[in-house]
Formats: sequence, structure tokens, C-alpha cells
Amino acid sequence: MKNRILLSAVLTAGLASSAFGQEIVLGAGYSDYSLNGAEDGAILSLEYNHRPFYEGNVFSARLAGAVEVVDTGDAFVGGGLSGKWDLKQDWFIEASVLPGAFIEGTALNDLGSTFEIRSQLAVGKQFKNGKALSLALSHKSNASTADINPGVNSLTLRWHIPLN
Repeated sequence: MKNRILLSAVLTAGLASSAFGQEIVLGAGYSDYSLNGAEDGAILSLEYNHRPFYEGNVFSARLAGAVEVVDTGDAFVGGGLSGKWDLKQDWFIEASVLPGAFIEGTALNDLGSTFEIRSQLAVGKQFKNGKALSLALSHKSNASTADINPGVNSLTLRWHIPLN
């Protein structure tokens, strides 16, 4: 119950502050846990990408935050940096590194510690209306800062909604 209240508060704060950012990204996909016996499951994600603090010819960098929930009861909340490389014909590559907190819903989905880092790589296409669709592969692990470090990989289809 405590985890659900925390998650609701984070989602509410993220949505309330999103009016000042560049985009919200909604995602849905599947998470595959590396530990034998762990419960894999469907994942939903909500990301917030702030306006870029650096913009070059093809690369931009910005602050980002994410909340992810797996149907097994697992949850992740993190914040960090996101970079975007613009390619030809409105295609792009996006990469992010978000340190954060992971709460497992079942004992076998324990990733070794509450501190976990989500790294993500996505490829996407931006449409003329400013919205975009991307496919992302992410990995969460504690970077061997704990006694065990099984990790989890997720594949998500994501819808980018600009906030202007």
C-alpha cells in the first residue's frame, strides 16, 4: 500500500510539473528479468523530458525523469540525463541514463538493491504534428554496487507528446 501511495504522489507531481517541459513520453512493453525464477511482465512507463539545456546541430541534451510500473508489482522512479540525435527524414536516436529507486513486487524480482540505474536506447520517428513514436530497449541494474546484480531488460513502444 505504501508503494502505491508513493507511486501516485510521484505521478501526480510529474504531471503537474510537466506543463513547463518539452515532452511527455508514454510507453508500454515487456520486462524480462535475468534471475532464474523471476516473474517477467508487462511494463507501463511515463517519462518527462525537460527543455534541452544544450542544443547543437544534430544533438540535444536535457534532464529527464521516469516512472515505470510492471504488472508484477515492481516499480522504478528515476531521474537523470537524456540525449537525442536527430537523423535524416525526421528519424532520431535517443539515449538516457536515469539513476533511481527500484521496488520489487515479488522476492525473486529483487535486483540487488533499491538503488538501480536505468540505461535506455531508442530509435524513433517524429511526425509533422510534433508527436513521435519510438521503440526503446532499456536495462536496469545496480552497476555491481550490491552483492547481487541480476538486472532486468525491457522493450517498450513509446508515444512522445510535445508540451509547448
